[in-house]
Amino acid sequence: MKILWVKAGGLVPLDSGGKIRSYHIATELAKVHKVTLFTYYVEHPHDQHHMLNSVFDKVVTHPLKVSTGRGFNEVLSYLSAFFKPLPYSITKYSHPEVAQHLREVLAERKYDAILCDFLTAAAITPFDRSIPVVIFTHNVETMIWKRHWEVAVNPVYRYIFWREYRKMRAAEQNFLQQSTHVLTVSENDASEFSRYISQNKITTIPTGVDTEYFKPIDVAEEDYNIVFTGSMDWMPNEDGILYFVDAILPLIRKKHAQTKLWVVGRKPGSKIRALAESDPGIRVTGRVEDIRPFIAKSVVYVVPLRVGGGTRLKIFEAMAMGKAVVSTTIGAEGLPVTNDSDIILADEPQDFANAVCRLLGVPDERARIGNAARRLVEMKYGWASATRNLDQLLQSLM
Repeated sequence: MKILWVKAGGLVPLDSGGKIRSYHIATELAKVHKVTLFTYYVEHPHDQHHMLNSVFDKVVTHPLKVSTGRGFNEVLSYLSAFFKPLPYSITKYSHPEVAQHLREVLAERKYDAILCDFLTAAAITPFDRSIPVVIFTHNVETMIWKRHWEVAVNPVYRYIFWREYRKMRAAEQNFLQQSTHVLTVSENDASEFSRYISQNKITTIPTGVDTEYFKPIDVAEEDYNIVFTGSMDWMPNEDGILYFVDAILPLIRKKHAQTKLWVVGRKPGSKIRALAESDPGIRVTGRVEDIRPFIAKSVVYVVPLRVGGGTRLKIFEAMAMGKAVVSTTIGAEGLPVTNDSDIILADEPQDFANAVCRLLGVPDERARIGNAARRLVEMKYGWASATRNLDQLLQSLM
């Protein structure tokens, strides 16, 4: 088959859960089919996409000059899109010249299927061709914005999140209804989408993990170290860490005053950096080449998310390394985990703190949870099996 994989946000470096999932599934698919990668993203130095020419049949890139961060230019960009029907998180990247570039790529070669990676890619994809269009949804985007709106305190942000939620709801329903088929990463997401598209139009591709790369490392753990990994420019991650430091970490330190928190991930904002500046027991790394040493030397892995959708790859990565994970229910949403067997789930601050304290104080309990977690992902959740499901689907659509 000839497949056109349309990816918003770039594919490399592998510094976010969405990129990691997309990369492994796309590269597995490219082993047996001719895959053209069309990707558009914020222009940046040291672009690595040329390295993918050896992986895919063809790589087409479209760097964009887009304002990032939350400065004055970003405010102007938001205001310029205020009255547009699509949510800002989509219009920010869906420039007309990108859509035209994609149409030119489609004119050059006959493709058997178009795969829109994330909902954003659907905004530039033509649905007027006689080609199946599959949308790969890594999250229920509407749910994420709804949860942002629900937890926001600042009235300005609360209004912005409400507008984004309402626009996203309309866009998500419109694009999914136009598509030929929809991929989800969890049965929870599939159930949410089945409220307005047929269940027969939805296929769940389970989350995977590279169990050879993420495995237990013979590194001495540092007592009372807990760790969180993730892209810190993704708002649910930032919200989760701010919430953890404000509501949960003080409760943990009442029992274990020496507890240290490591926050590992790209582009931490000023609020996250300020945590490390005011508290010597909080370490914020920014982007690192390899997250595994940070996970290995910590005794507990935490996922205190209050906002989210889809599934969290970070949990499977920590589980594959044999770590005991404490997560909120939303943080572990959609993953086939079992509370108090291969993970500990806790939603209230005191319950979350108690779970972490229990693991900090009892090494055997950490080992029990961590070993069960490793067994689960090792036996069932490799990337090759996830890709087989997608391959079979694309064959059937033809």
